[in-house]
Amino acid sequence: MISLQNISIKLGQFTLENVSLEIPESKYGVLMGSSGSGKTTIVESICGLKKIKSGKIILDGIDVTNFRPGDRHLGYVPQEGVLFSTMTVKEQIAFGPIVRGWKKPAAFERAEELADSLEIEHLLSRKPAGLSGGESQRVALARALASKPNLVCLDEPLSSLDEDNREKACSLIKKLHQQENFTVLHITHSASEAKLMGDHVFRISEGKLKRV
Repeated sequence: MISLQNISIKLGQFTLENVSLEIPESKYGVLMGSSGSGKTTIVESICGLKKIKSGKIILDGIDVTNFRPGDRHLGYVPQEGVLFSTMTVKEQIAFGPIVRGWKKPAAFERAEELADSLEIEHLLSRKPAGLSGGESQRVALARALASKPNLVCLDEPLSSLDEDNREKACSLIKKLHQQENFTVLHITHSASEAKLMGDHVFRISEGKLKRV
């Protein structure tokens, strides 16, 4: 469960005031808005990458407003889906669990499990150079899910994909969501994507956020 309680954010000339949102446990939330509306800023605030001026961020009943990013136990796929250039796909996916104290055999087993679910098992020994946009996005998603977070934030996860890859990615994300039962906050500018993916859909416009 993710709950934003009257959060306010000020970054230079950009301001969001008294934004509230709640997505129940295991539900798929989608936040729509045009470019520059503050969607990514909200996600980065949830992840601890941007400071909020006031309000509270509650994850699974715990106030994490002042927690460091690594202590929030969530997964994040940024819009660019940046991968580590020197690591194999298997090492990329296992990296988070290992940092969190998992034994390497368990972390690599988890990487193989996610690779199988996302149909990238044939890429496990590859490095990111040469991967297609769709393949890189699936690796980034697997990496975000590897530590079994309670919340996964996806920032425009389909925007760089062509139509065929977009449909494939939608199907795989929905399948994983059903299998692993995590809560999702998915950012998009696409109303059709929001309708297809979301249980709870919100729109932000001119600094105001409302459920649609």
